[in-house]
Amino acid sequence: MEILTSLLSVKRLSKLVFLVFAQFAVTSIWFAGNAIYPEIQARSGFLFDISPRLTIAVQLGFIVGTLVYAVGMIPDRFSPSRVFLVSSICASLANLFILNDLSFWVLFVSRFFVGFFLAGIYPVGMKIASDWFKKGLGNALGFLVGALVIGSAFPHYMKGNALLVSWHDVVYVTSFLAIMGGVIVFYLVGDGPNKRPAKAFSARVFVRMFKNRMLKRAAFGYLGHMWELYAFWAFIPTIIGYFNAVNEQAINVFHWSFLVIAIGAFGCVVGGVLSRRLGSCRVAFFSMLMSATCGVISLFFFGFHPIVFLTILSIWGLSVVADSPQFSSVISDYADSAYLGSTLTIVNCLGFSLTIISIELLDQLVQHSLNWYWVLAIGPVLGLIPTGKIAFRKNFPAL
Repeated sequence: MEILTSLLSVKRLSKLVFLVFAQFAVTSIWFAGNAIYPEIQARSGFLFDISPRLTIAVQLGFIVGTLVYAVGMIPDRFSPSRVFLVSSICASLANLFILNDLSFWVLFVSRFFVGFFLAGIYPVGMKIASDWFKKGLGNALGFLVGALVIGSAFPHYMKGNALLVSWHDVVYVTSFLAIMGGVIVFYLVGDGPNKRPAKAFSARVFVRMFKNRMLKRAAFGYLGHMWELYAFWAFIPTIIGYFNAVNEQAINVFHWSFLVIAIGAFGCVVGGVLSRRLGSCRVAFFSMLMSATCGVISLFFFGFHPIVFLTILSIWGLSVVADSPQFSSVISDYADSAYLGSTLTIVNCLGFSLTIISIELLDQLVQHSLNWYWVLAIGPVLGLIPTGKIAFRKNFPAL
């Protein structure tokens, strides 16, 4: 019996390793447009900064994609690993489409469909993880979201370290990685043993989801987290570039953009480990508290010494995403398991809808003054209220 248990543990560990690597590989296309935008902007002669627009295009595509995947109950009706594979291939092709033309609308459409098919990757990857790891899900999702963080930062790493010759190479490499990740999930991970057949679709499922008080609180906490996360990631190069300009410094923008984003993977992993002792919701609460504090401090950090500035920015990057897998774990615990894929997808849809507002608002504010990054703290501050009601209620269980 002990040998059988050991073999099962090794098998599940290998599934997690493959799933984590695949998540990293596929999500490398998420911020590929942001990493290469300076070259695209220079070649195309745009009179405005296209970086926020490229980010919004991906977010908008993700929102539409999550609606289609959720309403169609695609992650619940079909094999999640097959959905992951097909979505990865389609996202890769959409990423390659950027090579055809550098006009604004071609760029926008390309990034839109990358986001659309990422809806079949990120939330579906979480569902696959939940189907394999019913126990210790917060820990498993910590590794999974950590892989997403590294994947999102990877294009900045390639540009910052001059590993590739041109922006074309960034597109080719990230597209190849996306297909490889899909193949790994389909052939080496597969569907987990806890997968349940989906119930018949009903439009009431979305209303029923939020009648659950605890699920609703977790969702609102997640929304506060999302207000901050992608806007922060999208503007990291701008923040570092502005610090260089006002302080006459030469900090490597791409190198530090990668590091500040990538350090969030460490936060996710540590948060996952801590969740086994503290519970997922408490880890999410303290992560949000730390990132909110950094957001408030951003009012002053352009006047700090470079070492202090980079330290605070790194702490912000560490904490800003550490709560993400823990919210997914809490939501997975309270959701109806037959609608788990659709629940995760629709909550993601709401969260990414909010990111468009925060990115666009911050873009407009930054055009007038670069000292507006504190508005990112509004989301986590508000998110602390519903999250705290779960985390510190009487007889709180570890989730």
